[in-house]
Amino acid sequence: MRNVLATIAIVLCAGAGVLAAPQGPSGATHAPKCTVATLKGRYLFGGVATLVPPASGGQALLAVAGYHVFNGDGTGTDFVAASINGQSIERQFSEPDRSVFDITYTVNPDCSGTYTVAGDGASFGLFVAPDGEEVIVFGTAPGVVLVQGPNRRVSPR
Repeated sequence: MRNVLATIAIVLCAGAGVLAAPQGPSGATHAPKCTVATLKGRYLFGGVATLVPPASGGQALLAVAGYHVFNGDGTGTDFVAASINGQSIERQFSEPDRSVFDITYTVNPDCSGTYTVAGDGASFGLFVAPDGEEVIVFGTAPGVVLVQGPNRRVSPR
């Protein structure tokens, strides 16, 4: 259950969704190109997810807040505070009331990608603004109903 809760907290942290790039006239050849370096810096996040079986024993609400630090090389760290149905789950993971998770991520040339919690293996989908200023994360695990973001970059590191 702890891994599931940690995974869900990370999903909300990751924040993903589709950010549409402006489209030029028909036949335009300058489509945005993204790489792992597009995501670099600190991104604030917060959100609520609905958990249903198999992610939880019954329907539950997960609330999370924190920030992602993407290193621009496919690695990073999430700093998360979370509660399930209003009860803090942080002390289950670490002291003080915050959990820290190593992450890895991929970014495709079309600005889509994945977000994975290292050691846990939980993976989520993500979409990145072509300029790297925003990211949206969405749940891909069974039982996790989530779209979180857009999360704005608030610092270059």
